[in-house]
Formats: sequence, structure tokens, C-alpha cells
Amino acid sequence: MLANFVQATYIVAGLLFIFALAGLSRFETSKRGNAFGVLGMFLAVVATIIAVWAPESWHGPDWATRMPSFIGDAGLASAGLLLAAMLIGAVIGTIKAVRVEMTGMPQLIAQLHSFVGLAAVLIGFNVFIEIDGALRAGHPQTDLAFHLAEVWIGVFIGAVTFTGSIVAWGKLAEKIPSKPLTLPGRNLLNLATVIGIIACGVWFQNSWSWLALIVLTLLSLFLGFHLVAAIGGADMPVVISMLNSYSGFAAAFSGFALGMNVLIITGALVGASGAILSYIMCKAMNRSFISVILGGFGTSTSSAAAAEQGEIQEVKADELASWLSDAQSVMITPGYGMAVAQAQYPVAELTKRLTEAGVKVRFAIHPVAGRLPGHMNVLLAEARVPYDIVFEMDEVNDEFDETDIVLVIGANDTVNPTAMQPGTPISGMPVLHVWEAKKVVVFKRSMKPGYAGVENPLFFHDNTYMLFGDAKASVDSINSALPAADPRLAITS
Repeated sequence: MLANFVQATYIVAGLLFIFALAGLSRFETSKRGNAFGVLGMFLAVVATIIAVWAPESWHGPDWATRMPSFIGDAGLASAGLLLAAMLIGAVIGTIKAVRVEMTGMPQLIAQLHSFVGLAAVLIGFNVFIEIDGALRAGHPQTDLAFHLAEVWIGVFIGAVTFTGSIVAWGKLAEKIPSKPLTLPGRNLLNLATVIGIIACGVWFQNSWSWLALIVLTLLSLFLGFHLVAAIGGADMPVVISMLNSYSGFAAAFSGFALGMNVLIITGALVGASGAILSYIMCKAMNRSFISVILGGFGTSTSSAAAAEQGEIQEVKADELASWLSDAQSVMITPGYGMAVAQAQYPVAELTKRLTEAGVKVRFAIHPVAGRLPGHMNVLLAEARVPYDIVFEMDEVNDEFDETDIVLVIGANDTVNPTAMQPGTPISGMPVLHVWEAKKVVVFKRSMKPGYAGVENPLFFHDNTYMLFGDAKASVDSINSALPAADPRLAITS
């Protein structure tokens, strides 16, 4: 009876995770998707707590005879350790969730991926300890051989995810330089490391040796570090997505090693969805999917347009308000700077005023604006900007030449025409063609290059104007100046 309850609960939790992914595919249903995911995880945790008292409930009724001492003795002590670990994790998770800003979400995701990778490594070690104990107790090797493959593959993926995620977190948090690490012969070094890992896996499979597993782990840790360190900061959004996939597959192999169906299902869902998202993002950024996996892009160290290409033109908030009152169409392209300044709320107010005055306002979202897919969409939804005026880059990139004014709020690399030239860290990356509009106004604190470290010649175009200052304060100033420019743009509610 208990075994049936645990297995049925795991199946329901797996279905809820599938519904969660379906809901998260659209902003309109994302809250429902999150609710499904939370409920699914709650049920999975409850079933796992119950399974602590009855290991056969997740391995099957004949588990005890097939795999003696494979998990260890269940009971009050095991339940106490499990609940203590859950309590510690819940406290840490709650603190992180309350304190994190949306701008820090990419770094937080990288940290969470590293935890998953580390957990996969520790689970692999623990399972091997139990396998070794079963072997010493006289259990047949043939029944345990397949579990060894699950162990070393899970440890390999987990270790790569662990160090790779730490490096990604360091680059996103600007704790380490975002420029790519280009060691001599780095591709050959990666190849040699992979061959070494496979050799250690074969060695481990045949020798049951702790030394083989430890060497494999160390090589995997190095590979994860080097793969991500060799990728430039501009490509970190793709890396985060790929690490998400790795963490899912690491969890799936941990599920195989533990014989836990819900972990297999969850890991497979995360791994597959992460890989699909990475592929979509690679297409959007004109990158090779295989190169992402192998850490083979973002290695260019040249920086085009390093010197100023002309004189900049400044504009003040009141003057820009006058331009906006006379415009027929306005396109807003937000970026990470808008998120840092938390300018989405005054931007939403500006959008409402212009729309009510008959100005056609739209948003053009680059796939990696904000260092995380969907980052800008979430911020705009949070500020209640209507979904139907928010467009992806491919939907509006050909319409900038029909736009009167483009407001570039905190974006830099995603609107950099240098991407259309060879020999730069962002070469080949599709960008928003904002320079084709009649007027372009760039909101920036300074002339400092973007995250990729590439100078932006857009700032010196004849139709480009710079509005310097904090993005939120600048948009607030525009909103304040709008009534003087046109009475129709006064606050109506």
C-alpha cells in the first residue's frame, strides 16, 4: 500500500512538472505554471520523506533482497537528517529569494545550478560507498556493474556543472573578468581532458577503484571551469541556459543511481528543455550549438571601434518630451541598464501617456537583453505593460526605418552595429537595427562600453542623441516635462 502511494505520488509530481513547463512557455500562463511546479515539488518531497521509512517503496518490493544495504538503514535518524537538511535549505532559499533583485537573477540561477552539480557529485560518491559495501558483503558484481556507469557519468556531468556554474556566476557578478580565457591550445586541452575522463570511466568500471573516481572528478571539475572560462561575457545567457541543461541531466543520472523515478523524470525535463532553449538562443545569437557545448565561441579578443568615431549629441529630458509629443511612432528597446535602475515603472507610465495621446508605442526585445532570456519581458509584465505591444527582435527588426523615435534604455551590446562587422567578440550576433530609425535616443550613465567590452559606434551616428543619467530619473524627468510639451500627455488617472 505504501509503495503504491509513493510511486503514484511520484507520477503525479512528474505530470505536474510537465504542466509547469507548458505554463511557463507563455507569460499569460506563467503564474499557473509556477503553481504547478511548486505543487509537484511539494508532493515529491512528501513522498520522499515517506520513502525514508520504506526504501522498498521506491525500489520495488524485492529491493531488499536484490540490493542489500544499498541505501542504508532507514528510520528515525534518517528522517531527522533529511528534515534538518530540508530546514537548512528552506531557510537559505527563503533568504536568497527575498533579497535577490531581478538584476541578480542570472547570478542566482548560476549558483543554483552549481548546487545541483555538487549534489550530483556527492550522490555519486555516496552510491559508490553503498555499492562497495554491497560488494564486500558478497553481492554479485554483475548486478552492480550498471550502477557504476550511472555513478561516474553522473559525477562527470555534475562536476562540470558545478565549476562551470561557479565561473558563470563570477562573470555575471563581475567577480572575475568577463573576457574569455584563451589558454594556448585550449581546444586540444579540452579534447585531452575529455579523453582522460572517458579513460578514467573505463578504469573505474573495471577496477571499482576510488582513485579512478577521484581522478575523473578532478578532470571533470577542470573541464567545467575551462569550458565556461573560455566563453566571453556577452555569451553568458547561452551558457546559463546550457548549464541548466547540464544540471538536469546530472539530476537524471542521480535518479538512475538512486532508482528514483521522480528524479529521473524531473532531470530529463530540465535537461531537455534547457538544451532546446540553448539551441533556440544559439540560433538567435548566430552561434553554433556544438560550440556552446565545447566552449568554442566568444574567444575573440579584438575590439573594434575602440576609438571615438565622431562627436556625440546630447539631448535634455524636456527637449525629448517635445519630440515624443510630436512623434507618430515610438519604439522602446530596454536592456540591463533599465533593470539595474528599476526604470520599468516610469517607462510603463510613459508608454501609457503616449498611447492615450495616439502615439504608437511598441517594445523591441532582444533574445538576450538583460543577460537572461525573458528578463525584460518579466520586468515589463511586472510594470503592467500590455503584452500585445511587446515584440521579439525578429518581429519588428525590419520596422525601425518606419519609426520616428527609438528609445534605447539601458541596452548596449544588443543595439551595437559592430556585431555586423568581423573580428569582434560580438561579431555575428543579431542585433536590433535601431540606427535605421529617424531619431535614436540612448539612455546611459556614461560612455562606458557594454558587458562585452566593445565600443558602440551607434553613439556617434548623426541621428543618435545621448541622454545621460540614471534611467529611472531620466524617464521620470520626461514624464514630468510631457504636460508642458503637450497637454494631452498630462496624467489622466
